[in-house]
Amino acid sequence: AFSGNSNADSVVYYKLQHSIKARFLRFVPLDWNPSGRIGMRIEVYGCMYRSEVVGFDGKSFLIYTFNQRLMSSLKDAISLKFKTMQSDGILLYRAGKNGDHITLELLKGKLSLLINLGDKTRSSSAEINITLGSLLDDQHWHSVLIEHFNNQVNFTVDKHTRHFRAKGEFDYLDLEYELSFGGIPVPGKSGALSHRNFHGCFENIYFNEVNVIDLAKRH
Repeated sequence: AFSGNSNADSVVYYKLQHSIKARFLRFVPLDWNPSGRIGMRIEVYGCMYRSEVVGFDGKSFLIYTFNQRLMSSLKDAISLKFKTMQSDGILLYRAGKNGDHITLELLKGKLSLLINLGDKTRSSSAEINITLGSLLDDQHWHSVLIEHFNNQVNFTVDKHTRHFRAKGEFDYLDLEYELSFGGIPVPGKSGALSHRNFHGCFENIYFNEVNVIDLAKRH
């Protein structure tokens, strides 16, 4: 609900935190100024929206290998949108040489973010498993954002965000400079919970502001 103006001339602005892509908008008046006349005027301002979409058939995956010299190991941001009718599937996988890995997986319609510090010298408490969302296999677009800075991790699914600090030396994750979307290149790697590849669509995959789908189409 948005509060409007209380006189004839002033203008009230609202900027949505999350963008909306739609064909139609419906505004439902809930109340009006009891001392004035009933009236409503609304203007909607949009913005440019670029859409890059790729489909997965449950057997394919997309690998993005990036230049380690251009990337900071302490700060990463991954964002994407997805839609599917399947309740299970790997969305994202990134592994390391010592068993470290980050896995984003759809399990029974919920998104599970698993961060595992695989070094045997570390304690088991270094593993983190965060679950967000529900009924995400409804064939509608859902947005995902994973931000990692030092030991701070922000995990956002649609409008819901979990903030947490990773235990252990998360800023020293020995990860390879390779990201896999939609599946795991080598079956049986650590970090896979269901081993099922993603079957559905991804839109606008970004890793540190790099448009991965556009890059794949051009190369």
